[in-house]
Amino acid sequence: MNSARTIYTASWVLPISAPPIRDGAVCVDGARISFVGRALDLLPHNADARHVALGHAVLMPGLVNAHTHLELTAMRGFLEGLDFRGWLRTLTMARREVMDADALLDASRYGLGEALRNGITTCADTTESGIPLVAMREMGVRGIGYLEVFGPDPMQTTTSFAELRERVAITRIHDTVLVRTGVSPHAPYTVSAPLFRAVAEYANAESLPVAVHVAESVAETQFVRDGRGPFADRLRERGIAVGPQARSPIALLHQTGILKTRPLLIHAIHLDDDDRRRVADAGASIVHCPISNAKLGQGMAALHHLRDAGIATGLGTDSVASNDRMDLLGEARQATLLQSLQLGVPDALSAHDALDLATRGGARALGLDARIGTLESGMDADLAAFPLDSIDAMPMYDPAVTLVHVLAGAVKATLVTVAGRELLQIAAV
Repeated sequence: MNSARTIYTASWVLPISAPPIRDGAVCVDGARISFVGRALDLLPHNADARHVALGHAVLMPGLVNAHTHLELTAMRGFLEGLDFRGWLRTLTMARREVMDADALLDASRYGLGEALRNGITTCADTTESGIPLVAMREMGVRGIGYLEVFGPDPMQTTTSFAELRERVAITRIHDTVLVRTGVSPHAPYTVSAPLFRAVAEYANAESLPVAVHVAESVAETQFVRDGRGPFADRLRERGIAVGPQARSPIALLHQTGILKTRPLLIHAIHLDDDDRRRVADAGASIVHCPISNAKLGQGMAALHHLRDAGIATGLGTDSVASNDRMDLLGEARQATLLQSLQLGVPDALSAHDALDLATRGGARALGLDARIGTLESGMDADLAAFPLDSIDAMPMYDPAVTLVHVLAGAVKATLVTVAGRELLQIAAV
């Protein structure tokens, strides 16, 4: 028996890059996919391979969660009813005063466990502590851990940047083929222009992936464009001078060189045509977090404009402190519903397009689309399977529609693999 080769069969295979395959199969050789097609074309010629029959299920690429805060998993349900500024301040105080390193590691482990149960194989995590990278390596998932840096006072730049370099140097030693270190200058209201410039130069020189929260709120735009609003008031209370900086948060990232790093732009709700043009021209990407955006009352991103502009866009759950769930299928459903509501057109974002965002779109946004995001020969074997045998899923006309609009939030994965390694397997062999 060839233990390195495994054939997974399911009533439906969704390659994402090709139409759904009825009674399909995926063959995995070691860490990579070697065949995607009909089971009848594969099984008779591979009697020596291990066979995992998933039954009445959808087999698809592992979901790519392009924005998480794993270390905040312990704060689920803790920050209800707060406006955005109060939410941020309470979160920051609680994390620093209550959660020690052990608590942050446990929270990250629980978050990744939830991710795996929901078919998520890749997480792009922004983290102050860096501890989620430890949990990622420990649990065998794929991911990028963006180490956050803060410093709204230009006088802090040297100190904040030196601390970031030291943390990156320590963390990068442990990078693997699956888990990589990046950097995240947190947001325009927590990072000064000089610090943005320093991080941009450093990231380009060291080939570090970059992520930044940007264009998330009206208050952020007020802060950058006019030097006023709640963020400006808070900094003035701390004795930090504030004034107009740029026409928009995206323009600020352009001026400071951050866009030249081709960053992952988190949220990016409040963009105009000029902002989208800058993002597209820079080759930057965006992660759309519809549930978190809605729960915090920040607005609805114009996803159709992002797609029309050719901007690589993925889906993210954000933290469970602002979402309550680590469920990317639920995020896909919310994305479809909000686009229809925003445009007044049924199915403005189809279920198939939503699953594309949750897989290939997220992989593109993270620069990983040469390895993951679709089921194709030669791609890394990051797989997820979801059962379709619930009576609530009957009748079924289209497996993508059933997965997004019927089973999202009501079904858990029965198989999850990363680079061919089974991290979750409930199906019978």
